[in-house]
Amino acid sequence: MQTVSIDIVSDVVCPWCYLGKARLDQAIANVPDVHVAVQWRPYQLNPDLPPEGVDHKKHLAAKLGGQEAVDRAHDMLRELGTADGIAFDFDAVKVSPNTLDAHRLVRWAATQGADAQSTVVDRLFKANFEEGLNVGDHAVLLDIAEQSGLDRPVIAALLSSGADKDAVKEEVGMAREMGVTGVPCFIIEGQYAVMGAQSVEVLTNALREIAQMKASGKPN
Repeated sequence: MQTVSIDIVSDVVCPWCYLGKARLDQAIANVPDVHVAVQWRPYQLNPDLPPEGVDHKKHLAAKLGGQEAVDRAHDMLRELGTADGIAFDFDAVKVSPNTLDAHRLVRWAATQGADAQSTVVDRLFKANFEEGLNVGDHAVLLDIAEQSGLDRPVIAALLSSGADKDAVKEEVGMAREMGVTGVPCFIIEGQYAVMGAQSVEVLTNALREIAQMKASGKPN
């Protein structure tokens, strides 16, 4: 069985990243003869937000150019989400958080394995977009950690410290230096960058083709 590695540069408050994960999960299911090793990498769409976050509706309207633009984007995303099994509830979202601590949690989850990291990422997306929870709130992050099988007291101690803040910021900076200006960005085998929430078909074909190239011994 060939292994194909994917690094996904993503932010947990990016709805397109949530769609991208749902579609990648479907694509992976479509290639059972390929082992896909996924690693989630941090990106911050709004790195300058305060730790407590800001009013989501005001922030988004200012960013997208008014409420009408927000409504159009949300209508489209709800429709796309339904097709991919995501129940976006944008009305429930009250806070636009600073996602640094959420990315720290994702980083720590990786020490427990890819499945644990994937579970934490899933729960963060769901908490933000379907449940309207503030994923910058330590209590919310601790609940997600515990629900994902992580050690709550250990995560609590890490969150209350400055552990890995600089490492996460450095990774975000590296992504920007690589030319990542929007997310999600799928970096396959460290060489091929696929931008945006591509269709299940596109992702499935990419996984198959790269696995076949590796199996044939052709240079990537």
